[in-house]
Amino acid sequence: MNIGALVRRHRLLPGAGVLLGLGGTAATLLQPLLIGDLIEAVALDHSLTWPILLIAGLFLLDAVLAATHFYLIGRAGENIVLDMRTTLTGRLLHSRISAFHRLEHGDVFTRTVADTSLARVALSSSVSQLVTSALSTVGCVAVMAWIDWRLLLVTAGCLGAASAVALGLARAVRTAAVANRTDTSDFGSGLLRVLGALTTVKASRAERREAERIGRLADAARVSGIRVTRLSALLMPSMNVGTQVSLAVVIAWGMARTATGELPIEDLTAFIMYLFYLVSPLVTLFLSLGELQQGRAAIDRVKELAEIETEDGYGDGETSRTREAVTTAAPAGAAPEPPPAVEFEGVVFSHSGAEVPTLDGISFTLPRTGVTAVVGPSGAGKTTLFQLIERFHTPDRGSIRLAGTDTAALPLDELRSRIGLVEQEAPLMRGTVRENLTYARPDADEAEIAEAVSAAHLTEVIAGLPAGLDTRLGEAGTGLSGGQRQRLAIARALLTRPEVLLLDEATSHLDSDSEEALRRAIADIGTRCQVLTIAHRLTTTIDADRILVIEDGRLRAHGSHAELMDRDATYRRLAGRQLAPAAGAAS
Repeated sequence: MNIGALVRRHRLLPGAGVLLGLGGTAATLLQPLLIGDLIEAVALDHSLTWPILLIAGLFLLDAVLAATHFYLIGRAGENIVLDMRTTLTGRLLHSRISAFHRLEHGDVFTRTVADTSLARVALSSSVSQLVTSALSTVGCVAVMAWIDWRLLLVTAGCLGAASAVALGLARAVRTAAVANRTDTSDFGSGLLRVLGALTTVKASRAERREAERIGRLADAARVSGIRVTRLSALLMPSMNVGTQVSLAVVIAWGMARTATGELPIEDLTAFIMYLFYLVSPLVTLFLSLGELQQGRAAIDRVKELAEIETEDGYGDGETSRTREAVTTAAPAGAAPEPPPAVEFEGVVFSHSGAEVPTLDGISFTLPRTGVTAVVGPSGAGKTTLFQLIERFHTPDRGSIRLAGTDTAALPLDELRSRIGLVEQEAPLMRGTVRENLTYARPDADEAEIAEAVSAAHLTEVIAGLPAGLDTRLGEAGTGLSGGQRQRLAIARALLTRPEVLLLDEATSHLDSDSEEALRRAIADIGTRCQVLTIAHRLTTTIDADRILVIEDGRLRAHGSHAELMDRDATYRRLAGRQLAPAAGAAS
């Protein structure tokens, strides 16, 4: 995120606000002079009508300019924070899965919500206050020098010492603010971690232990927050001490000089008023410096999050691989055959920091229709295979083709619109059943919805819900059983009418009746598209048209269930673990 470019996009309102603020400053600086003229008119017994009208008009103008300045700066700040949040949200939603998973979700939330609010203050109101306060300070000093430079030297000596202390405090505030933002993020991450596994916490009787741990994180944020407050609180008193000392000296010395006739009373009155007028912008100046230092810490955190690596085709993310469509050529003179649904050719992929490849030299071809099961021990790379097809990751070497076209050459939106994915945990979102079902196809009509619901064996389930498709679900689909959530995720994928349907343990939470119905549905779907399913249950693999056996990241065998039982030891071992109990039960 380019903060400079972001500010330039919103420069009109802050610029207008600053100009109005400067106008208000000028109106403020004229007030003591006019009051001095009023005192002189009283002393000379002149008419007071015009001096009073001028002063009243100046007060009114100052109020209008100040209110408009405040509104424009506030509105500009809200526009800036909106831009920052939408930019961050866009980058997070388009981030690479591997990069996003390295982040703590509580920290992401804190940076996106709280830090952007602090950054708004730094980029709008603090900068504006710095400009107007600096001009007010310079203006007051200039007029005070014009009135009496010797009184100004006394004032500058007292306020200068206080200003030096305030500058040191402002630097300390920034350091403390950085620590506080980090502590606050740690607390947010810890809280989200526990709330995301609340049932596990309760089942493990760990409520008190987790409460104590989160309490320590909250206390660390409290301690660092108190340090920020303490340092910020010292800014005002440090300036007040200098002001009070300078005021006492100016009044004592000024009255002595007035008594001797060296200094006119109207000049002393104006000087004292300017001294009071100087205090407010000077204090505001240093308070704004403190806010700016806190805001800079927040801006640094926002910029760091905005630099998250994004998927190809979004922002600055670009693939290093050649983007050329690779198609399957038909022999000369022969009618072109439809290209395979999915082709892997020498695919090698390693997760960041892994010593050995997750997938190593994978090659296979799947036809346009049918059911293919992927089996293998845990950690063999089955889920990674799916993630590569969806281009959540890109291969280190080799190519993946969808219907004859290299997936690296396809726009992500087009690629993923042609693939349906059902994850093992079948994640759902807060909202209605209909909203979850039509998430990838918001424009689906009732007939298409009914067809997808029927194919996933959900018709009776939805009919039994209080409001049918409009029944509201809680977080992560609360309100449905695990099997029902999984079938809803399957229906959601089927609604997109994909060319390739990826099922990651699609039957893991289903009862026997639902599993049998889903097996029939998968077989029917396989007549229209290629169904690629990760399977641990033997019932899924027996019905498959072909089976891929993956072990240690390599494709060690492929074929039908009967063929693999004859010639592959790994498949025979995996299948035997389920066959043996079944045989024992039958006997």
